[in-house]
Amino acid sequence: MTKTQKFTMTRRQMLGTTLAGAGMLAGRPAFAAAKTLNILSHKVHQTVLNGPATGDLTENWRKANDADLAWVTFDSNPLQDRLFREASLPKTDFGVGYIIDNRPTADIAKLFTPLDAYQAKAPIEDYSDIAPGLVQAMTVGGKLIGIPVRHATQGLFYNEALLEEKGIKAPATTLEELVDQAKQLTFTAKSGTPVVGLVLASDLAVFPVMFARAYGGDFITSDFKLLPDPEAMEKGLTVLKALFDAGALPRSYATTRNDDQVTWLQQGRAAYTVLPFARNAQLNNKDQSGFPGKIKAVEFPISAGLKGKTPMASVVESWGMVIPNNAGDKDLAWSFLREVASKRVTLGMAINGNGPVRVSTYADKAFAAANPVAAVEAAVLKNARGAFPPFPEAARAQTIFLEEVQLAVLGRKPVKAAVADIATRVRPLLPS
Repeated sequence: MTKTQKFTMTRRQMLGTTLAGAGMLAGRPAFAAAKTLNILSHKVHQTVLNGPATGDLTENWRKANDADLAWVTFDSNPLQDRLFREASLPKTDFGVGYIIDNRPTADIAKLFTPLDAYQAKAPIEDYSDIAPGLVQAMTVGGKLIGIPVRHATQGLFYNEALLEEKGIKAPATTLEELVDQAKQLTFTAKSGTPVVGLVLASDLAVFPVMFARAYGGDFITSDFKLLPDPEAMEKGLTVLKALFDAGALPRSYATTRNDDQVTWLQQGRAAYTVLPFARNAQLNNKDQSGFPGKIKAVEFPISAGLKGKTPMASVVESWGMVIPNNAGDKDLAWSFLREVASKRVTLGMAINGNGPVRVSTYADKAFAAANPVAAVEAAVLKNARGAFPPFPEAARAQTIFLEEVQLAVLGRKPVKAAVADIATRVRPLLPS
């Protein structure tokens, strides 16, 4: 550069330079790759691609494409805000973003490249192996906008030691059995610890939705039908109220949160809870749990009247990989999506702690041997789906839903009236 030449650098160029430097400091080769794929993500997605048991799972792809990866990571909500802002610009330097399944409304979905044509031209390996509920969550208006990459599917966890203490030989296989056992398991253990049969957080729609689905109902279906079976929702909330009235849900139910569920089970203060299967290792961690190896999981049970007639649809939350419409090298981005979604990389990420989106991953002998809940999680994942579909007023609708659920469970409003008010208050918020 001569003395008369001016050196200018845009904010995005500075970002790219900083990221490239960070990549080299993290152990990247000293030479520059011909291309760089910028990725907007949560830190966990980067972490599971490079674990001590697997090494860098992207190495083969980077060498084959003469490309490097530059990650910019945020926590979940800031990440989604940044992703949508980037995708709204005339142009973005980010080729790949990670999106949560309850965010892509019809308008937001338009910010991202439909992937059906890419899938037809250069398909992802054995795409039908990816759980259908996860694919559905990344399909908006009939168009595939994201490739599933991670999930958290809900299971029913129980403390085997407490069941044995009460002479219960096996966990519940129907919702009615769960209610009966939860009441039996509301007692003072031999250790002197007061035990409740079931602990649930009151601020998450997951749990009342699960109870409604156990009777064949739902909150909002994927095609936006509100309370498709109001009677099923009434039955589900009636069961929750009965458990609360019997003391089988904590007196502190209204203020119980998700982390409390983990603690209560680890400490032997609750016999049952509902959590993602991925929590199994934490629940049985010998340094944190008073019952390592004794906390186990099964599928959340359906009601006796539906058992064997229809599968239980447990709630699943998931992440997908998307390509912004305004991205530059979309072919490179699709190539990355194909690699991360492959069987090899899906298995490697699972070994590193990721919730694998492929059903076949759970059948891998090494993975299954190291994961006691692999078989049951695989079975549950086949029929799992999100708690409700994304739409602009989803957060407000969930708040209303939970308000009415709490009033019903705590006995401050009749269950039938609460369900009717859910319908009245939420219906105006749904897409027309």
